[in-house]
Amino acid sequence: MNIEVLRHSIFDINVQEPFAFDLSPLSFKCLSLSKPFPLNSTRNSDQSHTGFILIFVAIKIVLNLFAIGHFGFQRDELLHLALGDHLDWGFKEVPPFIALLAKISTTIFGDSVFATRIFSTLFSGLIIWFTGRLVIEFGGGKFGIALACLAIIFSPAFAASGYLFQPVVFDQLWWLLTAYLVVRYINTSNAFYIYLIGVVIGVGLLTKYTMAFFAFAIIIALLLTKQRKVLWSKHILFAALIALLIFLPNIVWQFKHHLPLVTHMNKLRTQQLEYIKPSDFITQQLLVNGVALFVWLPGLLALLFSSKLAQYRFLALGYIVVFIFLLEMNGKSYYIFGAYPMLFSAGGYFFDQWLKTKHVAFRAAALTFLTLPNLILLPLALPILSLNQTLAVFKSLHFSPKWEDQKEHPLSQDYADMFGWDEMGEKVVKAYKSLTPDQQKHAQIYADNYGEAGAVYHYGKRYNLPEVASLNSSFTLWAPDTLSAKYIIYVDDEGGGNVTKRLAPFIGKYTKLGEVESPWAREKGTAIFLIVDPKPELNNIYQKELAQKRLEQR
Repeated sequence: MNIEVLRHSIFDINVQEPFAFDLSPLSFKCLSLSKPFPLNSTRNSDQSHTGFILIFVAIKIVLNLFAIGHFGFQRDELLHLALGDHLDWGFKEVPPFIALLAKISTTIFGDSVFATRIFSTLFSGLIIWFTGRLVIEFGGGKFGIALACLAIIFSPAFAASGYLFQPVVFDQLWWLLTAYLVVRYINTSNAFYIYLIGVVIGVGLLTKYTMAFFAFAIIIALLLTKQRKVLWSKHILFAALIALLIFLPNIVWQFKHHLPLVTHMNKLRTQQLEYIKPSDFITQQLLVNGVALFVWLPGLLALLFSSKLAQYRFLALGYIVVFIFLLEMNGKSYYIFGAYPMLFSAGGYFFDQWLKTKHVAFRAAALTFLTLPNLILLPLALPILSLNQTLAVFKSLHFSPKWEDQKEHPLSQDYADMFGWDEMGEKVVKAYKSLTPDQQKHAQIYADNYGEAGAVYHYGKRYNLPEVASLNSSFTLWAPDTLSAKYIIYVDDEGGGNVTKRLAPFIGKYTKLGEVESPWAREKGTAIFLIVDPKPELNNIYQKELAQKRLEQR
């Protein structure tokens, strides 16, 4: 489709169905509509709309393809790739879906950075697809589809979370798909969609436990509206059973391993969540989507107050329930990201109807104002530019983000977590190869944190290095029983502080072989040591900590 055709498609004016909104806060409602929308699935769902949505799916995928090869693996991605080689029904931090995808991805596409992010890119495209389809279900047209889809594509929150191989992007899709399927059932009364909801929730729970927040929020929201009749359907029980059966293996695994989820959440709450202020959470929700705030917020209000969207009001109430819950729980800002696509769809519908009889210039101005300013922020969230160009953007915007160390840096912490891993892996490989073949038979590798362990594991596989040991994160699940080899290659995340201060009394001798030197890496300064002739006390310390970790998970 050429630009002129696309312009006419987006800004097409339909003057035969006048629609107006009273924009006062107390009466945000539809005033007139010459023809009421039918409640069936044929509403605006013609082939032209399908092809039109695919344009925006393609835009999203192309943007991700520009970005996914830049920089390196992100810390969490290395962990998830390691999980793929240790398939199980659960892990300490996440359910098993990400591990299964990792196994499929590496088997089909390989283990490069680009290959690892293919599934994330495809799922990001599906989020755009169902956002557009939801606009259609609400009764919106091409302008509403364009606005909703572009708002998500250029939103900093969704740009940043939609390309990395992490559970977040998959979790967002399951939330959106759940909302879409409930709306489809309301519009069609087809029980098939209820059964699909059961499948989606079950798979969603195997992806990220936050799916439970949204599922319960939607149930509560339905009970508060006239659409509570959806819950009285006999098919709901079977759908719930389907979800339970899909999720059951992870439940069994959790109890078998002494509920590591509870231990993980308690640590997360005491070490991170307790420092999140409610005011910070609220502020972040208003900022994370940039100017797209002016799309999703009107969408939320339209769902709450428009009489023509009354049957979908449960979506707005569901968002509010999740918002309040996470506010009380000191949740991280991204936990609720999955609830925004449905609000973008509602916002697209609202503007589509409000500007229906306006001149094409109004639509063009609205589309430009509500989406394009986020283009300026896009390189801050999505690495579509080279490192030097990205640094220049940060500098030109006078943006020096603070990391967890509360210091300002030239790059965001998310970006900094993508540097240094290849250097670290190469230096550990070099250290191992510096040993004689006989020494290698009596060597082990240990890393302090899961990012380091993931990097050494990933790059070490190519050179047949012994599997790295670590007592951090899910690496504890397959950690060796002892750390008593004659030669230990130690990755010290304190830059040598652990070896020289804490472990020195339990070591025969040690030699520093190198450190991460990348100036942009969050792991800059992480040191690699060769420990020779460790004393039995070192293994005693290791086994004591390992026993404590296993007590927490079994």
